[in-house]
Amino acid sequence: MPGKKVHWQESAGPPEVRRFLRGPQPRGFELGRALRIAVEFLRGFRALHFVGPCVTVFGSARFAEDHPYYTLARDVGARLAKAGFTVMTGGGPGLMEAANRGAREAGGRSIGCNIELPVEQKPNPYLDRWITFHHFFVRKVMLVKYSYAFIALPGGFGTLDEVFEIATLMQTGKVRDFPVVLVGSEFWRPFVDFVRTNLVAAGTVDRVDAARIQVTDSPEAAVNGLTQTALEQFGLTYGPRLRPRWLLGESARS
Repeated sequence: MPGKKVHWQESAGPPEVRRFLRGPQPRGFELGRALRIAVEFLRGFRALHFVGPCVTVFGSARFAEDHPYYTLARDVGARLAKAGFTVMTGGGPGLMEAANRGAREAGGRSIGCNIELPVEQKPNPYLDRWITFHHFFVRKVMLVKYSYAFIALPGGFGTLDEVFEIATLMQTGKVRDFPVVLVGSEFWRPFVDFVRTNLVAAGTVDRVDAARIQVTDSPEAAVNGLTQTALEQFGLTYGPRLRPRWLLGESARS
């Protein structure tokens, strides 16, 4: 990233969120926080209810426009849009921006679930609609809830957290067997080898669960594969098409 590198520990996050995660608090504070979390969920549901069939793309915020991974993410976003998907990302810079940019340039819809952070994260300029969350766990629900498939480009702790979250949800039957595709084999190979060798060998992960994670260098192969799966399982629809309710102030337009 350009300019002085800022370490996470040098900049405090939202004080009320830090306090919430610091153990038991007075009952009034806990109740207020629970209500705010509920409102945050409702805001997300209302904002994303009509975004259409999505594919969520994960990836680092730290790769600049001149990096090959940025070009790769931009190609992924464009191909997803041409296949008829809405591209959803974490809404920030780097590879998230690249995927949103590719979707926008290809004439598709581009959605961002942004997070309030002390450094790095501001909505990128290629979003048709975005919503900013205070809590990671609310944001993670939104990134999963509206998507048919998940593509992970190279990233750090956040990207790894999201990949493991999806894998765990599938392993435990909380979501159906959506495709999870890791794009960039040189970057992801050690991770996949660790899962398929160490974890499977130790018996902590079943072989069938490890096999759900696919790896490729080809955006074309990634998008073609998940498109076929989406067509077979869902016919590119969640089910009966939901209509906006004007009494609730809803609109299908971004």
